[in-house]
Amino acid sequence: MQTGTENAKIPNEKFKYRFPPTFIAMFCVGLLLSAAGFAINTWQLVGFLQAGDLSSVYEWMKYILLYLASGFLAVLIVSMLIRSQYVLTEKELIMQFGIVRSRYEIKKIYSVYLRSNNKLTVYFDDFKTKFIVVSVRDVWYDEFIKALLARNERIECSIAGEENPPKTDKKK
Repeated sequence: MQTGTENAKIPNEKFKYRFPPTFIAMFCVGLLLSAAGFAINTWQLVGFLQAGDLSSVYEWMKYILLYLASGFLAVLIVSMLIRSQYVLTEKELIMQFGIVRSRYEIKKIYSVYLRSNNKLTVYFDDFKTKFIVVSVRDVWYDEFIKALLARNERIECSIAGEENPPKTDKKK
């Protein structure tokens, strides 16, 4: 007989991605370039319209493509700033970076380590080659680890800050 707690669904948890200052600077430069491209394209379009020769399909296509490229760059950067996060569902760890998503099965997570350089590293079954570094606020590390353990209690955890993770018993 099953109890109500065994059937209870674990709610999704979200942890906002923490960008380093250099990424924030690159995003700002990208937004400035997008705005500059939009402004220069508008300035050139006004000159084209004032010249009066509106029959050139090449010119129209050039302006349309430059507007699309500037708009796409701005939307991509803004989406990365707004929607970059780690989502823990009942069965998956989802890394979202704007419109790009990566999915990892939580049951395949082998261990989680907090390194001495203050980086949280998640290792998967293929211990030596498959891992990700989680970049969230330092104060969320414990919450992130607890959320992972709530979904898979077999995950090994170490906050010892070792430089090299311990050897595994797995045979290759």
